[in-house]
Amino acid sequence: MGKIKGRMDEKILVGVYYGPNGERLIRRGHKLAKIMNCPLYVLTVDKNPIDQFDAEKSGYIERWKELCDELGVDEFIIRDNEKRPLVKVIKEIVHQLNITQIIIGQSPQNRWEEITKGSFVNTLLREITFVDIHVVSIDRSLKSEDDTMYEKGVRAFLQKDGEDYRLSFTKSKNNLYEGIFFKEIGTDFNNGVFKFINNEGKTCQVHVTEDIITGKMKEPPNIKPAKAGK
Repeated sequence: MGKIKGRMDEKILVGVYYGPNGERLIRRGHKLAKIMNCPLYVLTVDKNPIDQFDAEKSGYIERWKELCDELGVDEFIIRDNEKRPLVKVIKEIVHQLNITQIIIGQSPQNRWEEITKGSFVNTLLREITFVDIHVVSIDRSLKSEDDTMYEKGVRAFLQKDGEDYRLSFTKSKNNLYEGIFFKEIGTDFNNGVFKFINNEGKTCQVHVTEDIITGKMKEPPNIKPAKAGK
């Protein structure tokens, strides 16, 4: 897709997910690749097969393809129907393409959040060595007027997946609980809080990292969803 680059010792990979930050990340990667005169790759990963993408997801994919063609990105990579953890998929691509720099998007985390929730970036650093990781923070224009940390809640379900509990957005006989998922603003992955009523009639919440439940059930704080249109 792109022209022959002057430097092949540097290769950049941009990871994008569904949301307004995707185009911004691609343009950031293109700017860096242009400065370094090196190859640029864009990767998106989804647990569902591509023929099951809804209209919104398909729209993002088409726009990103057009943008990659416009900017001369060397390859736009889609990994659909992917059940492995996102870090494992990125690690595989990094080794296959000899990537030296990664660009991802993530909302800011304070020290307490890193301790209690863990950090995707830290996990990536542990899994992938000798690679520079650039974290593009949330665009301020995407925040709500009252600086809300979560997007508007959407209907979701909780399923058992081996030793883990996984978030789902599809009705199924395998669903254990139905509730509301509040996605963290600025993240390109399904990170956030899932609130539901347990079998005892008690309101509970768990933290979600890349669709997997990582927190214990507890009484929820006062979560304010982002205003519509923000």
